Amino acid sequence: MKKWKNVCMGICLLALCMGMTVFAEEATILKGVTIDGVDVSGMNRREAVQALEAHEAKIGAQKVTLKIGEETVETDLTAFGLSCSSEEAVDEALGIGRVGNIVKRYKDQKDLQHGGREITPGWEVDRAQVKAFLEENCTKFDREAENATLSRSNGAFDFVPGTQGLVLDVDGSVQVIMEWLEQGVSSEGMDNTLELKTKITEPEGSAEQLSEVKDLLGSFSTSFSTSSAKRCMNVNSGAEHVNGTVLYPGESFSMYETVAPFTEENGYAMAGSYLNGEVVDSMGGGICQVSTTLYNAVLRAELEVTERYPHSMTVHYVELSEDAAIAGTYKDFKFVNSTQAPIYIEGYTSADKRITFNIYGKETRDKNRTISFESVTVEKVGGNTILREDGGQPLGYKTSSKASTGYIAELYKVVKVNGVETERIKINKSTYKGSDRVVTYGTAGDPVLSENLRAAIALQDEALADANIAGVVPAAPPEQTPPPAPAE
Repeated sequence: MKKWKNVCMGICLLALCMGMTVFAEEATILKGVTIDGVDVSGMNRREAVQALEAHEAKIGAQKVTLKIGEETVETDLTAFGLSCSSEEAVDEALGIGRVGNIVKRYKDQKDLQHGGREITPGWEVDRAQVKAFLEENCTKFDREAENATLSRSNGAFDFVPGTQGLVLDVDGSVQVIMEWLEQGVSSEGMDNTLELKTKITEPEGSAEQLSEVKDLLGSFSTSFSTSSAKRCMNVNSGAEHVNGTVLYPGESFSMYETVAPFTEENGYAMAGSYLNGEVVDSMGGGICQVSTTLYNAVLRAELEVTERYPHSMTVHYVELSEDAAIAGTYKDFKFVNSTQAPIYIEGYTSADKRITFNIYGKETRDKNRTISFESVTVEKVGGNTILREDGGQPLGYKTSSKASTGYIAELYKVVKVNGVETERIKINKSTYKGSDRVVTYGTAGDPVLSENLRAAIALQDEALADANIAGVVPAAPPEQTPPPAPAE
């Protein structure tokens, strides 16, 4: 027993040497001591810590309203990682009237009897947690400025004013919250509504600037009169999405971003389109006629084209190299308003199934200067004939598909001044795939004739293959050429 007494005394002496105050477990806080407004009189250390933890939970449950412009977000203080240094405060409370020399202890005890003692604990907030909360819950109210624009009806333009944008200043708003919390999270009458910092972005454009938009810079139309009802729907929808676009000087236009997504909700249906040289049904099939028509209007307005792709195969509604395909995000049609004034794009379809794009802006080109476009075929790539066998069909069976010609073509802009050609500028070079003519023969039946026919097929000799099945019953059906599916 004496040994353990010595050990305890040694520990106490060590603690005193290190500047630490050690209190017995049953030691209680003197009457008149409060911590952050919580009366801890008569409590031992464990009881006081528990009381402060309950106080911390109560404070953390306090609601705070964050204002972001006209929007609000309500949360509680625990969302900011609020915590209180309760154990240090309790240790300080236990020491009042018990530490120091006899004079100090006496004075502290008298002070408690006359006015009590309030201890303010240290409250801490996790700055990183505050920032994460704002980024997750408050930046969703960010909105971009909407530039002033134009609407067009009955051949006249009407000015539509823009609206301001608003972006949350995250770092500035974190500082607002930190400074507010430093005032004392448990202060009476504390205003729990905070105006967060935001940045206002002004819209571009004015009535004066947009009044310059009055001249027709370029126009082009194509026909979709042979299209199916669903393809017509896609062309109409695409024109509507583009119609009314205003681009300020230097701004870029993306066809894909303007007309996507290709969903029923966005006005599209399944229709024929090109995929790897074949016609397949896809959502929004025919949208490339919209981009192609706009491409030709852009060329005539002489705007800067920054991205354009040809189709994999030829299309029927424009000349070679006059098309502009879009596909997913890997094929897009893009251009820039390279003029010094805004431009307005008008797009519409008519009852006779024609799609038209008109580009309006400020005309600065010489009146004596004219432009036209010329498609030049550089090379034709004829489709090959390929012989195949079908062991499931009898001898004498023969079908074939129709070959299509592939092309390499170039598009030129021809500039004339006073009727005299002054420039011939190559705009693009395009390659279009051809399709092979595939001939299929049935090879089921007589082993000798079948073997001879297979030999002819191996040699890819159609005349020899036909000779091998001449007179064979059943007679070969006439060659079949399925009608081309409307696409793009």
